[in-house]
Amino acid sequence: MPKYTMYAPKLSNVPWQEKPEGHINSPLWRYTENPIIDRNPLPGVTRIFNSAVMPYEDKFVGVFRGEQTNGVPYIYLGWSQDAVHWDFEPEKIPFVDEEGKPFMPIYAYDPRLVKVEDTYYIIWCQDFYGAAIGVAKTQDFKHFVRIENPFLPFNRNAVLFPRKVHGNFMMMSRPSDSGHTPFGDIFISESPDMVFWGKHRHVMSRGNSWWEGLKIGGGAAPIETSEGWLLFYHGVTQTCNGYVYSIGGAILDIDEPSKVKYRCNNYLLTPEEWFEERGFVPNVTFPCATLHDPETGRIAVYYGAADSYVGLAFGYLDEIIDYIKDNSKTTNDDTELGRR
Repeated sequence: MPKYTMYAPKLSNVPWQEKPEGHINSPLWRYTENPIIDRNPLPGVTRIFNSAVMPYEDKFVGVFRGEQTNGVPYIYLGWSQDAVHWDFEPEKIPFVDEEGKPFMPIYAYDPRLVKVEDTYYIIWCQDFYGAAIGVAKTQDFKHFVRIENPFLPFNRNAVLFPRKVHGNFMMMSRPSDSGHTPFGDIFISESPDMVFWGKHRHVMSRGNSWWEGLKIGGGAAPIETSEGWLLFYHGVTQTCNGYVYSIGGAILDIDEPSKVKYRCNNYLLTPEEWFEERGFVPNVTFPCATLHDPETGRIAVYYGAADSYVGLAFGYLDEIIDYIKDNSKTTNDDTELGRR
């Protein structure tokens, strides 16, 4: 019998590979056929990475950061029957404003994709006279309507919760600067309508562990469980050879998600394979999405690798939560409400 419960729709066809024999030091293990998206995936796009996927009808849909040959990132739509092999639409997602007029961002990158009730929301980083968060909604993946930008510059790594809490939408973000941001904590805000945002709370500070001592940021949309919200996030350290991005794990309070119940002192995944260590930006594992099945407890984590590829890792809910709890180390900044 499972030790913990995952509250999510059944997904029996979540991509999966069993844990390899002798695997140690993490509750996550990599797909042996990684990377699942290689370089030059479609005309005019040299790299796809830091992208998000989810089930839709009888297949899977994804929003993908496509780095064009001119160096400008945009968001592309992709489809898959198995969530591993992807076909991409050749043109950028055609965003419009609420009057139906074309309204394309100057650039757009690191998208997340989250369904709340009957609407799918795409959240990304864009230019709003500085780095900021952009949001669009769709119900059919044919019409994409941009709504108001939730926050002022400078901000990145916005992650929407998959359901309302106390009747309000909840979104995490990471205030930043206009560059590569050598600092950063995770905050959370709430909204009654996805337009007006407030009740801002601090969630987590950068960690004391080596792998997250510089900055942190939200990753995949949190997964609702009987222990709280399971969060995969990224942590960054600075070495003599540049930044290193690792994947961490935490569990947030189910009713007050600005409170951290458990925070793993160890990384869950760090750059070790060639496609994570070698690329346009070396030494990056950057989580953006999960597919998960409550009946089996299986979780598939999609992550960007070295700003060049998309990787896939697997884990069981029980093992992930136990590992986070067994290796948890929190501070007062983590466990308090986050209001000062």
